[in-house]
Amino acid sequence: MAHDSSVERLFDRVTVNFNLALPLYRNSCEHPDRLALSAQGVELSYSELAVVARNISGTLRSAGVKAGGRVAILASRSIEACAGTLGACWTGATYVPISLRVPEDRLLQIFALGDFDALIVDARGALLLSERVAAALPKLTLAPAAEPLLRHLPRRTDREIRSLRELESASNNYEPVHVAADDIGYIIFTSGSTGVPKGVMISAGRVHHYVAVMRERERLGPDDRVAESTELSFDLSVSNMFLTWDAGASLHVVPPSQAMIPGKFIRNHEITFWFSVPSIIALMNRVKALKPGSLPSLRYSLFAGEALPRTSSIAWHDAAPNSLIDCLYGPTETTIVCTGIRCHEDPVVTPERDTISIGYPFPGTEAAVVDPDLNFLPNGERGELALAGPQLGAGYFRAPELTASRFPVIGGKRWYLSGDLAYLDPAGRFHILGRTDNQVKVLGNRVELEDVEAHLRAVCDTELVAAVAWPMAHGTAEGIVAFVAGSEIEPAKIRAALAKRIASYMMPTSIRAVGILPMNVNGKVDRNALIARLNGEKS
Repeated sequence: MAHDSSVERLFDRVTVNFNLALPLYRNSCEHPDRLALSAQGVELSYSELAVVARNISGTLRSAGVKAGGRVAILASRSIEACAGTLGACWTGATYVPISLRVPEDRLLQIFALGDFDALIVDARGALLLSERVAAALPKLTLAPAAEPLLRHLPRRTDREIRSLRELESASNNYEPVHVAADDIGYIIFTSGSTGVPKGVMISAGRVHHYVAVMRERERLGPDDRVAESTELSFDLSVSNMFLTWDAGASLHVVPPSQAMIPGKFIRNHEITFWFSVPSIIALMNRVKALKPGSLPSLRYSLFAGEALPRTSSIAWHDAAPNSLIDCLYGPTETTIVCTGIRCHEDPVVTPERDTISIGYPFPGTEAAVVDPDLNFLPNGERGELALAGPQLGAGYFRAPELTASRFPVIGGKRWYLSGDLAYLDPAGRFHILGRTDNQVKVLGNRVELEDVEAHLRAVCDTELVAAVAWPMAHGTAEGIVAFVAGSEIEPAKIRAALAKRIASYMMPTSIRAVGILPMNVNGKVDRNALIARLNGEKS
C-alpha cells in the first residue's frame, strides 16, 4: 500500500496539541527553576508561572469556561496580563487582549461583540470597570483584588468577581488542554471602517507555524533575555511571549514609564532580544538616548509594524553593534509578521521612501502583487500586496462579508489583500509604498481613517467630515487632521466628545472647521486636496 503523506499530515494536525501554553508547561517540567517572567519587580520561574497559569485555568474551568470559549484580557505590561493569557490558553480558550487605552464606549462595543465567558484584569484594567462596564461584565471576572471592586460596583447575583491572589490550587497538575490547529488561539480587535471594531482571528496552528519559522530564523536560547516591549493588544506581544517560552528564555516586561525611551531598561536588564515598532528609534534619537555603543547586550533587534527608515536602521546599528537587525513586515491578519530582510551596514532601501525593503516571504508564505481585478502583476509593477500560506488568519470575528472581501480565493488559493501598495524588485524583494485605502499607521498603531470619520459624523451631527493622515514621514503618519463642515460645534467640544469614543492614538491632532469640503470627479471627498492644503500651509 502506497504511503499517503497528505493523510499523515492531516492526522498530525488532529492529534498534535497546538495549545499555546504547552511550551511553557514543558519547560516548567524540564527546567522548573529557570527564570520565565520578570515584571513589576517580581520574578517568576517556569514552575512558578506554570502554577499561577494552571490555577487561573482551574478557576476558569470551574466557572464553566470550556475549550473554545473566549476570555478577555483587560491588562498589559503586568504579571496578570501574562499569566492571564497563559491561563486562558491552558484552558483551551481563545484569549482576547483589549487595549487599556480604549474609552468606555469602545470597551462596551467590544464586550457586546465578543460575548466573553470571562474577563481578567490587572490594576490598570480594573480602573476601567465603571458602572456602565460592570453591567456588561461576563459571568466571571478575575482581578488583582476583588474586594475593592465589589465595594465599587453594583451587586449582581449572576456575576462573580474573584481575586487573582486568592485562587485555589488546581486539583491536579493537568497539562494544557488539547487544542487543534484550526482552533482560534487569539482575537485582536483593530480599528474598523464602519466605526465598529473588527476582530482578527488567528488559529493556534498559525501561531505554531510562526514560532517554528522564527525559532529557525532567530535561534533564541535559554540564556536569552527578551523584552516585552509592547502592549498586550498589539500582536508583537504574541511573538515576544511565545517565542520566549518556546526557547526556555526569560521575558522582561518594559514598564509603561520606560516604554518609549527603553535604553536604560535594555542596559539594566541586559536584554538580548528586542522587537518593537521603529518609532522607538526616532523617539530615542530625538532625546539623544541612542548613542553609539550604548546597547551592547543586544544580539537580535527586530522592527515591524511600520516602515523602518534607513537612517533609523543605521542609528540602531551604531547603538547596538553586537546585534543582528531584521526589518519585518506583516499585517495582523497574517500572524504577526510574514516577510523580512536582514539589515546590514548598507541596507536594501526602497528608493521612493528611503525606508528598508520588507524583503522576502517567510518559509511557507507566498506574496504577490495584484491589480484591482486580482490579476498577478510582473516584477516592477505597482499594485496591492497579497499574501497566502500557513500564517493566514481565519478571518474576522462574526464578519463573514468582510472576511470574504479581504480573503478572496485567487487561482484556487486563499489570499489576504493587505491594502498596501507594493512592488517586487528583480532580486525578489518586496517594497512597500504606502496604503491603497484609508488605513494608516499612526506611530505604529493601525487606524482606519473611515473609523475616525464615523465618530466625527456622530459627534458633529454632519456628514461633511474628513480625516487625513498628516504629516507623513517614511510612509507613517505623525498625526491625523480632521476637517468638519456644516457643524456649529466648536473643535474643543468635538475633541471632548471624541475622547469618550475613540482610543487616544486615533484622536486628531487638529480639528479644522471649514465651509466646504473639496470633492473629486467621483463625488467623493478629495483627501489629496486637503493634504495639499496642509502642505501649502506648512511651506
